[in-house]
Amino acid sequence: MIEQGPAPITAVLVCLDLGQEGYDESLQELRLLAASAGIHSRALVRGRRDRPDPAHFAGSGKVDEIKAALREQQASLAVFNHALSPVQERNLEKSLGCPIVDRTRLILDIFAQRARSHEGKLQVELAQLEYAATRLVRGWTHLERQRGGRGFLGGMGETQLEVDRRLIAARVKVLKDKLAKTRQRREVQRRARERGRAFSISLVGYTNAGKSSLFNALTRAGAPAEDRLFATLDTTTRRLYLPEVGNVAISDTVGFIRDLPHTLVAAFRATLEEAIHADLLLHVVDSASQARDVQVEEVGKVLEEIGASAVPQILVWNKIDRNGLEAGVDRDEYDRICRVRLSAKTSEGVDGLRQALVEAAATKKSPVDPLNLKLSRTVEA
Repeated sequence: MIEQGPAPITAVLVCLDLGQEGYDESLQELRLLAASAGIHSRALVRGRRDRPDPAHFAGSGKVDEIKAALREQQASLAVFNHALSPVQERNLEKSLGCPIVDRTRLILDIFAQRARSHEGKLQVELAQLEYAATRLVRGWTHLERQRGGRGFLGGMGETQLEVDRRLIAARVKVLKDKLAKTRQRREVQRRARERGRAFSISLVGYTNAGKSSLFNALTRAGAPAEDRLFATLDTTTRRLYLPEVGNVAISDTVGFIRDLPHTLVAAFRATLEEAIHADLLLHVVDSASQARDVQVEEVGKVLEEIGASAVPQILVWNKIDRNGLEAGVDRDEYDRICRVRLSAKTSEGVDGLRQALVEAAATKKSPVDPLNLKLSRTVEA
């Protein structure tokens, strides 16, 4: 985790163009990620390469440019908008003389700062430990214990590297056992909802697309909704009453992001299972973002990875107040609502979404017994 001291953390941001789509949007996303982690960006180093350098990711000339920027800006950190290998990270630390934070560690740190529930903290710690295990590349001889055995016949004792690996493995096992028990409790809650035959809806989407704001607009839950990345980590479930259908269950889930670390996807699988078992997914999209198509694609990748790609979806184009789109609904060739244009901030177009939910729930034909649907509290993730 990035150390938060009394003095502000200053950094030089590094983002290389490797020919990927949406490079300009990724620059803005890097700035937002850094700000979300409490890092003050002093400079941005850009560049273009056909492929990463195996030793330093960036070429020698670019490494010198980063070093000069660090010295000129008196920054204490270099933040890369890329996933670095342990060897690349170690070589960069030696060449630049400062700590290196890659994209994966940056996202993990933000999750660690935002986790509030017990399960959320366990999930983040598990992801951090699995990430740290790949970074144990230093086995200095001065950290070795004394020789084992007697006299000169014994070999070298256990190194600090081996001790760290063993301790991490033990802690990972403890965390996985705790999360397994929590998952069992979540499954019991889910089965209780199924006995009540509650039509279930999950909000999914790219981070900062406005899921929590829409969740509040529909349920008046008062869930935290801020204009920043990963404002919501813990899954919250509420009851939503639709006069034509009855009570339905709607859940707000963690947001996705481009190149979301696989360790986080695995650790948060129990949380994301709300999407797997939902009857309907509301895929919330920031319609004002120039990278909205790329963001929709990235969310689709994560949904496929967790096994939720087959769940019916309705696209919700949010934030129409920022781009001048008109509120309304679009229907597919079967005359079903497939997209809703609205603004969760102003509530314009929310009635069209309610209409879409009524149609989807009616198609499912799942009457609800309100006595069995006890969703007035937050289901912690």
